[in-house]
Amino acid sequence: MSLFKSKKKSFLTPNEVAELMMVAPVTVRSWAQKGLLAAKVTPGGHRRFLKSEVERFMRDSGFVPGEDEIKPSAPRVLIVDDDPVMTTYLQGIIEDFDTSFVTEIALTGFEAGTKIHTFLPDVVLLDLMLPDIDGFKICSLIKNEAATRHIRVIAISGNTSTQNVSRILEAGAENCLAKPFDPENIVKILSTAVDVKKMTVRIS
Repeated sequence: MSLFKSKKKSFLTPNEVAELMMVAPVTVRSWAQKGLLAAKVTPGGHRRFLKSEVERFMRDSGFVPGEDEIKPSAPRVLIVDDDPVMTTYLQGIIEDFDTSFVTEIALTGFEAGTKIHTFLPDVVLLDLMLPDIDGFKICSLIKNEAATRHIRVIAISGNTSTQNVSRILEAGAENCLAKPFDPENIVKILSTAVDVKKMTVRIS
């Protein structure tokens, strides 16, 4: 089944793709520049997106077709931490809590920046200390962009000094958990994410 009601147009403009995916047009252009969403360029230098390519990208990004509209999929959690043991541990907590959750891992700040726009998470579990871009910068980037500022950011760090906690909260995180942390705190956060996601589906 096609995600589009109209069959007349073969190509979509960046603004039309942005409207369908509920993101800013600049985000669509960024996906095209990175090669994540294939685009054709007109003789006048304007990008146009083949409908079948947009459909593929939307499915890969977590959107599923409904009868008359596009609805968001299950709650999505992006785990950002350069420690593979920690990411596996967090994935285990999430799977034990609810197997319907979709999780993705980013081991670097750069990888996190890409997956925030392609994976489209509802929650980001964010380590503060990464090998390239620190968590403070990542959180600020998430919260300063209209298309991503709705994402809930939960910081997790082995260094929860007063200064670090203040900085990450000022950047837009809603909490900062100290390592080692109580798994129940993660579960409480994810429980709220489930409720918010269900409400979004009902409203859409």
